[in-house]
Amino acid sequence: MEARAVIDIDKLNKSFGDNHVLKDFSMKLYKGENLVVLGKSGSGKSVLIKCIIGLMDPDSGTIKVLGEDISDYDRQQLDKMRVKVGFLFQSNALYDSMTVRENLEFPLRRHWMKETQERSEVDALVMDALEDVGLAHTVDMMPAELSGGMRKRIALARTLILKPEIILYDEPTTGLDPITGREISELILEVQEKYNASSIIISHDMNCISITSNRVVMLIDGKCYEEGAFSELRKSKDEKVRNFFISDSSIKDKKDENQTH
Repeated sequence: MEARAVIDIDKLNKSFGDNHVLKDFSMKLYKGENLVVLGKSGSGKSVLIKCIIGLMDPDSGTIKVLGEDISDYDRQQLDKMRVKVGFLFQSNALYDSMTVRENLEFPLRRHWMKETQERSEVDALVMDALEDVGLAHTVDMMPAELSGGMRKRIALARTLILKPEIILYDEPTTGLDPITGREISELILEVQEKYNASSIIISHDMNCISITSNRVVMLIDGKCYEEGAFSELRKSKDEKVRNFFISDSSIKDKKDENQTH
């Protein structure tokens, strides 16, 4: 039986004046898969993500999320869809004036909580999400008291609290030191395994890609230029593909690395 596609993008086009960012771009994300979209800065990765969650309208093409074509969704329909699609912002987008607890409660208040909701139930959801990222002790701290890696984990906890079926990660390791970046990459794997989450990871961090990806899509010249496992793409003789891997020859494929442990 063929795996179920939870996101199906077909011949997507998006231009800004004479700048054709996406050109007949097609891609599928399958249930339980970590799919990395790899491309140069300005290649259209962020535009793709914004189209998927309805923040930007494509010029043409279709986007199906969980089997539904979102092309003609109104704002209310988009909001319902976004509850099922978690988004981890590159900047984390935590509210500086709120405690960690209040940051995690924010999406609950917007999408789920009722005035009659039991406080204990809400507290349990907050603590469960924090335990998932190993930061239960930070519940009453402010974002300014946290390190960059901790803020990233809290942002992920806030994404997980609504139990999304799909998670979109926008450059999850940007700005982090290599050790913390690896910890975040391994956390993405833990989330995938615990929740059978389907995720699109926008990244140019080859260490993150080697650890997290089941499959990699190369976004080059606005198209899905090539796709495959990280280990396969590293061996490509196509110059446009090889250029991404030349400076990363020391990175081992995650599966090869795991076999040595």
